[in-house]
Amino acid sequence: MLNTTLPFPLWEGFTPAKIEQHTDSLTIHLSPTRHPICHCGSVSAEVHDTSIRTVSDRSIMEYAVTLKVPVRRLCCPRCGILTEKINWLEPYSRQTTRLVLFVENLLTKLPIKHISELVKLHWTTVKNIDKRRLAREVKEPDWSKVKRLVMDEFALFKGHRYATVIADADTHQVLWINEGRSRESIRPFFEMLGDYCQQIEAVAMDMNTAFDLEVQEHCPNAMVVYDLFHVVAKYGREVIDRVRVDCANKLKHDKLARRRVKRGRWVLLKNRSNLNDKQAGYLEELLTANKDLMVVYLMKEQLKDLWYCRSQDEAKKLWEIWWQQVMESGVQPLIQFAQKLKKYLGGITASAVHPLHTCRLEGMNNKIKVMKRMAYGYRDTAYFFLKIRSVFPGDPR
Repeated sequence: MLNTTLPFPLWEGFTPAKIEQHTDSLTIHLSPTRHPICHCGSVSAEVHDTSIRTVSDRSIMEYAVTLKVPVRRLCCPRCGILTEKINWLEPYSRQTTRLVLFVENLLTKLPIKHISELVKLHWTTVKNIDKRRLAREVKEPDWSKVKRLVMDEFALFKGHRYATVIADADTHQVLWINEGRSRESIRPFFEMLGDYCQQIEAVAMDMNTAFDLEVQEHCPNAMVVYDLFHVVAKYGREVIDRVRVDCANKLKHDKLARRRVKRGRWVLLKNRSNLNDKQAGYLEELLTANKDLMVVYLMKEQLKDLWYCRSQDEAKKLWEIWWQQVMESGVQPLIQFAQKLKKYLGGITASAVHPLHTCRLEGMNNKIKVMKRMAYGYRDTAYFFLKIRSVFPGDPR
């Protein structure tokens, strides 16, 4: 146990009265050297009471530092009974401002677990410091410039628990995230948007009825644009996969041919331009040997053309041709899909006016999944959402 006074003022208004040295840490007892100062700036001579607060500070050499700070409550004539102002210690904080700034600087370079071990703070304490930093640094968007939106969902936890993310279609800034994918879950976003809802021109989404209805209710001037990626993915699951399985079942007598069809899923779903020579040959073999697969594959390619029309009238004419060919094909999974797709026709032809898609947002979702996997999940969803918004601040206009 040492009694000493440090020659430089680490703690303004206080001086070490006693230092206890342990194996790998120091406990420093401070004593005040001046009259307490109120947050209003007045110097108060009357102390209501004093309590000892245990505070962590930056390490000195290899020793972790714990401070015992006598924090006084004042009887201020202007403010009433209030805790004194200490420049190097935020109100109610258990870490000095110096330590907090040091941790915030490390948070841009190291994972929380490593910082926790380095500065001898609990993981949750470091996380809370980071959460406050993000809340301070994440910028609110300029809502007056937001004209077009993209909306999508991603898996938040196992067990079909999802979150909805909404981004600016032009700057790709993540504007808002919330748990759930129902109308009630996304309604707070439009309530927050307020009068700016009137200026929204288009919203890109998948064929989610909840998203569609909420946009129609709050954004009367917005056109709903259904994303090509989601429609084609749905076509792959409900049409191509179904027809492929049916074709395989018809080939039970020919095990080799049946195996070829069953294993042909990915060459049927991939874009032709992404196939190598071997895969292209495999695809041609499948389509030549199976008429129904040939039909649904060609109809998929024609369906994509709807998103590249120059006008809504052109898109509607192309739809009528596609619809007629579907009805004449006699392939039931294809006909059923077309009947379900018909009620979403307005959102498909709208892509001729607003050529929006959620591909960039899908890329964001993939990065979000990587963040979640690297952290082995986030228990604090508010913190996770702040991390996402900080990673996607948007492109400058």
